[in-house]
Amino acid sequence: MDNILREDYQERVYAGVLGKVIGVYLGRPFEGWTYERIQERLGDIEYYVHDRLNLPLIVTDDDISGTFTFLRALEDHDADPDIAARQIGNSWLNYIIENRSILWWGGMGNSTEHTAFLRLKNGIEAPASGSEALNGKVVAEQIGAQIFIDGWAMVSPGNASLAAKLAREAASVSHDGEAVNGAVVLAVMEAMAFVESDINRLIDTALGHIPVDSLIARLIDDVRSWHAREPDWRATREMLAARYGYDKYGGNCHMVPNHGLIIHSLMHGEDDFSRTMKIINTCGWDTDCNSGNVGCLMGIKNSLSGIDAGMNSGLDWRGPVADRVYLPTAEGGRGISDCAREAVKIIHLGQRLAGDSVWTPKGGAQFHFEFPGAVQGFTVTEGEGEVANVVGYSESGQRSLQVSTNGQVHCGSPVFAPSKETAKFFETRGYSLMASPRIHSGQSIRARMSTGSESTVSVTLYVRAFGIDDEVETFYGDTLELTSGAGEELSLVVPESANPVFEVGISIAGPGSVYLDWLTWEGTPDVILTQPPHKGTMWRRSWINAVDSFLSWGEPYRLVQNDGVGLLIQGTRDWQDYKVSADVTPHLARRVGIAARVQGLKRYYALELTREDTVQIVEMLDTETILAEQPFEWSLGDTITLSLEVHGNQLTGKVNGTTCIEATSNTLQEGSIALLIEEGRTATHAVRIQPVDQS
Repeated sequence: MDNILREDYQERVYAGVLGKVIGVYLGRPFEGWTYERIQERLGDIEYYVHDRLNLPLIVTDDDISGTFTFLRALEDHDADPDIAARQIGNSWLNYIIENRSILWWGGMGNSTEHTAFLRLKNGIEAPASGSEALNGKVVAEQIGAQIFIDGWAMVSPGNASLAAKLAREAASVSHDGEAVNGAVVLAVMEAMAFVESDINRLIDTALGHIPVDSLIARLIDDVRSWHAREPDWRATREMLAARYGYDKYGGNCHMVPNHGLIIHSLMHGEDDFSRTMKIINTCGWDTDCNSGNVGCLMGIKNSLSGIDAGMNSGLDWRGPVADRVYLPTAEGGRGISDCAREAVKIIHLGQRLAGDSVWTPKGGAQFHFEFPGAVQGFTVTEGEGEVANVVGYSESGQRSLQVSTNGQVHCGSPVFAPSKETAKFFETRGYSLMASPRIHSGQSIRARMSTGSESTVSVTLYVRAFGIDDEVETFYGDTLELTSGAGEELSLVVPESANPVFEVGISIAGPGSVYLDWLTWEGTPDVILTQPPHKGTMWRRSWINAVDSFLSWGEPYRLVQNDGVGLLIQGTRDWQDYKVSADVTPHLARRVGIAARVQGLKRYYALELTREDTVQIVEMLDTETILAEQPFEWSLGDTITLSLEVHGNQLTGKVNGTTCIEATSNTLQEGSIALLIEEGRTATHAVRIQPVDQS
């Protein structure tokens, strides 16, 4: 990156992520509505309307999940600028849980992404998986190529050629033809928005990367010509609908009409974030998709000041969102996330692609608050108080989180599904909230805090967990008395009974203000995961369910897999060296086992028992490699204790407490744990994760 771009790249990426999330949340409640229906029911969309439709603001949504998940293919392939569609397609199979996560599961020939997924699953590699030749023109040219493209642009700041190349590879996993052209146009515009502010010049650059005789190019020319002679966006919307409306194209949600609305809103938006968002959402059709793309581009182009300018008119776009996002995938530790966290991931990839050093705010603390205005999900969860991002009160950075109260307050951020009601709600709406807790028993939480108050303020770290019948239990660390002056650190070792943890934060007894510089956690969990002696359900939801049936029927964990390999996953990608142990009782299975350093459905190490009377250590990296194998006789119905220790590049397997197999591999350095079953049924009573020095 050149020096001018490097100076504000980080903030613009964060603004792009925020713009994407704000746009999706704004348009999601009335997705698919026509302009006429929106006018009749809601009028112009000038702010969030979820409450008017009795819907939550923070939702699970394919536009957000796909955008920040599919980009992980670049991370998994060492930030290779020549990454190919085939590799990105493999990442779909790794992170997507069939019929449960990310995609609209509308069926073959009805949902473009579902169609492509089935092609991939059945061995047809990308780009053939998304090709018009295989899937037909209508299916291949739906909107999905565009809605997931923003991340590939944000890792290519100021580099139109790279953005176009990456976008074409990513889009062709599931789409073809004009859908790919539209994705390339948007990606190039967003990449160049880091260095160019004029919308027309952005469009001109983007058009240079698609065929001049393409339908997308002709559409853009028409929209620009209409705008040139007609300033009323409602009038030009009618022109667009008349020539390129839904009635002109097949399928459920075609690329062409919606791409036209994106260009239309950018032309009429007068370079104003709030006005542009009003136009793109009021126009209707695929509102959350279009609004998310437009919000991302405007966020990149005008940075945070463009989003925050709405405050002058009383439009607080950021406050209600509080950076919160849900990303349900097979990597459960990313299920509960925030805009700052996802922005840092993108920034790292962009810096690696550019050959720059990687920015690690405050030593890699999970909550660092270094982006202006970022609260990273922290809100007042009990008591009365206020939360704000401020300059200063930081030892190793520029910013901190200010929490003010006149009495006593709890201020926390979610690290798992925040309530049983929230989890149940999303199970009924198509996109489940699948997530693993980010914090587990045995880990150490640390935070640095200070105060400017003249009086003494008491502060305590806390975690909240689901206890008996899913009632909320709160666990506190030691209390620290703060007075005006230098910052001090607090710590809390998460107790064994705090499981599953769903919130971490600080408790304050005021009056006064305290400043949270950073909050982080570290260490290997030391936890036994089993069914609690009560009838709560959140312990089950803390597992990422990638088996056909996860039952609690006589055993806490009864897993049934009808075809292929299924995994039941828990943990985060932060875990490195540890030992996982579990009892397994196979009733019918081709293979059964436990896995470590799990990074999805196609990336892990596993200790497995096979029906050929062998015990194996396998490495799964899209395809399976047997690293070691030994004879071991066993019978269906036997209860066998398995343990797999991962320590550096050493993999050690034990059966019934005896070391029987070892292997080495440097491929996977970190990841969560899983129970594994291939074609059959198995049962487990307890899973143990512990540090290697306690093995």
